[in-house]
Formats: sequence, C-alpha cells, structure tokens
Amino acid sequence: MGKIVFLSILLVLSLVRGTIGNSLSDTFYGFDEVESLDFEDDELELLELPSWSSQHGSKILVNVDSFGASGDGVSDDTKAFENAWTKACSTAKSVLLVPPGRTYLVNATRFKGPCATKLIVQIDGTIIAPDEPMNWDPKNPRNWLVFSNLTGVTFQGHGVIDGSGKKWWAASCKKNKTNPCVGAPSAFTIDQSSSIKVSGLTFQNSQQMNFVISRCDSVRIYSVVVSSPEDSPNTDGIHLTGSTNVVLQNSKIGTGDDCVSIVNASSNIKMKNLYCGPGHGISIGSLGKDNSTGIVSKVVLDTAFLKGTTNGLRIKTYQGGSGYVKGVRYQNVKMEDVANPIIIDQFYCDSPKTCQNQTSAVEISQIMYQNITGSSKSTDAMKFACSDTVPCNNIILKNINLMRLDGKTAQTYCNSVTGINYGQVQPSADCLTSSDKSFIQENVVSDDDRIIHTEL
Repeated sequence: MGKIVFLSILLVLSLVRGTIGNSLSDTFYGFDEVESLDFEDDELELLELPSWSSQHGSKILVNVDSFGASGDGVSDDTKAFENAWTKACSTAKSVLLVPPGRTYLVNATRFKGPCATKLIVQIDGTIIAPDEPMNWDPKNPRNWLVFSNLTGVTFQGHGVIDGSGKKWWAASCKKNKTNPCVGAPSAFTIDQSSSIKVSGLTFQNSQQMNFVISRCDSVRIYSVVVSSPEDSPNTDGIHLTGSTNVVLQNSKIGTGDDCVSIVNASSNIKMKNLYCGPGHGISIGSLGKDNSTGIVSKVVLDTAFLKGTTNGLRIKTYQGGSGYVKGVRYQNVKMEDVANPIIIDQFYCDSPKTCQNQTSAVEISQIMYQNITGSSKSTDAMKFACSDTVPCNNIILKNINLMRLDGKTAQTYCNSVTGINYGQVQPSADCLTSSDKSFIQENVVSDDDRIIHTEL
C-alpha cells in the first residue's frame, strides 16, 4: 500500500508543469543554460536491466555459496565474497549472485576492477556489516564495501545492504557531545568507475553515509530505497562527489542527514521522481570548508515529494571557500511539513565551534525554482542568506506557493541576493528583486540571528 501511495504522489506531481516566457532569456543572464537542463527521453523511462535468470544459458553464474559462504548472519563470509568476486570479475558475462533468503556477514572489503565485460552483481539476499566499532578493520576506517575501477557493471536485485550502524551512531559526538568527533565508514561506495547501473537495492542503517558515488562518470540509479533512522547522525542517503552524468530516479530515501548530497566537482546531475523524508532535504554542499574550492554545476531536480524534513531544497556553503554553484533547476516539488523549504545558506557551519566570519565565499548563481508548493514548518519558507561580499545572483522564482503549516503568514528572508519573481510567488519575495541588501521583509529577526547557522 505504501508503494502505491508513493507512486500515486509522484504521478500527480509529474502532471504539474509550467514554463517561463522567452522574455526572461533576453533579460536574465544564465536563464537559457538553466532552462536547457532537461532529461533525455531514454533517461525518463524505467530502464529494464538484464536478468541473469532469463538469460541463464548465456551467463556464467558465480554463487557466493559455492565459495564457502555460510549465509547464517554470524559466520564471517568475507573470504567467500572475495574469492567469488575474483572469479566473477575475471569471467566475461558472469553474474555474481548473493542468493535470496540468506544473510551474509562481510567485513570491510574492497572489490577492485577492471573486470571482464558485462558483469552483473545480483544481490537478492542481505549483506550485513559487523556491528562493533571497536573491532572494525583499522585499514579501512571510513569504508565498508567499496567497488572501484569498474566499467559497464550492473548492480541489481531485491537485496539489502545493512550497515548495522546503531553502535556507530551512539558513539557519535552529534549524539553525545562528550564523545570524540571521529569519522565512521560509508556503507556502499562505487569509486572511479563509469557506465554503472544500480537498481532495486535497499541500503539501510549505514554507519555513516549509506551510498556514495565517488569520482564516477555515467551512473544510473533507479528504484532504490535508502533507510536510516531520523536521529542517525551523518547518514546521508545518496552522496555524489567528483562525479558527472549521474541520473537518480524513482527512489525513496529517508535518513538522519541529507537525502541526497552533491559536493565538489560534480556536474550534469539529473534527479526525477524522488521521495525524501525523514532527513535534511536534498542538498548541494556543503562546499568551501576549510577555505577549500567547491564547484557544482548543471543540476536538475524534477518531480519530488519531501515530507517532514528539516530542510527542503538546500544549497549550503562555508564562509572562506571559493568556487561556484551555478546552473541549477528545481521544479515540480511538493513539500509537506518541511522546515526551510527553500534555503541558500552561505554561512553554513557544521562545527562544535563557531565558524569565523570571512569575506571569500563560494559564488551561487543561475538557480531556478519552479512549481514549488506545500507547507512550511518554519516562519521563513524561503531563506536566501548570502555573503555580503559574494552575493547570490540570478535567482529565479516561478510559481511558488508555500504556506505556513500553522496557518500563519509565511515569510521570505533575503541577505545580499538578487533575482526575479515570475508568475505567482507566495510568500512574496520582493526582497529578491532589490539590489539593496538592506531591503529585507518586515517582521524578521536581526541579521545576527539569521545568518549564523549550524547543522539542523
């Protein structure tokens, strides 16, 4: 029933469309580039992945059980997985099978390519991580399962990747300030790979990030589920870093951190038909930490439903950074009980100590919000907290309708931001069209209270 409701919501959202007049192209720098960020037709369809069972005669089946895996959830099956990977990776048209109905305990492992052609990783069972941080492999402190240097590999199935993260969360300084602030492993990482497809899998209870795409090109992710508790710290759902040409669609994500996070050196990212909640929203960033350079460009989110998240559509950067975020389009997004539905925060500070004021910043420009509706849990339904020295510019609002959940009037907050409203925009964002950064909506708290932010 839950899946039926989810798909129904996405179907309704997909029917909501709007266009911006051609006159904007002439008067607003960067509009053409943002508007042209569309999906290719073949990307909008649910791609049908090869099935090892339907093509059994042409496939070489490599079953982890045949290499000694116990599948009882207690015995260490790491060696069996490593040996099975070596066989499958070196054999053309092979299927590495993790069979259904069994649970496999696997320690931190790196599965390396390059591999022979047309490898399928068919995960139908459950893979679990060791649950005791004290016994974690010191050689892999930040990773559990890593797949690297692959081309044309498909990961598919109805299986579960379970990070057994409960004890890791309890040891986090975000759960208990007396704990030291140390990193935890990402559960499932695909690194330095290309032409990758991932479909049908469930990622849950990660130690830290659930699913990471790192330094990859041409990745298609669809019909995946990501699930970690709302109070699990730093458990980003899908994290994209240094990656290009990524499509993420028809997926449901609920975590204790960002449902999706897109960070430095990522471009041409296309997302469609997503459910996000709980979590911290769909985020670009953070960028610019420790005076670093952050660059993200050409990002599209089309059709999403966010429920109960602490942020909605968020761009977050630290003071002191450099680089830019530009060419981003959010459209056809429905919010329900969301705090900060639209937020740009150039004063982001996820640190136990107060971040120092700095003049340099990651520049944010050419950002379009179109057909964004729903209910805001916060007074400010839209918040543009931008740098005084590197203002946000070329921000476009088209057909925005965000109402306070408690029935009170929602507001827009602006600091150092210029742009344009087009069509109906609620709450009013007159401050956006003014180049005078002192023009801020009435009845708001002081700037000092507004623009110093920590993680929500």
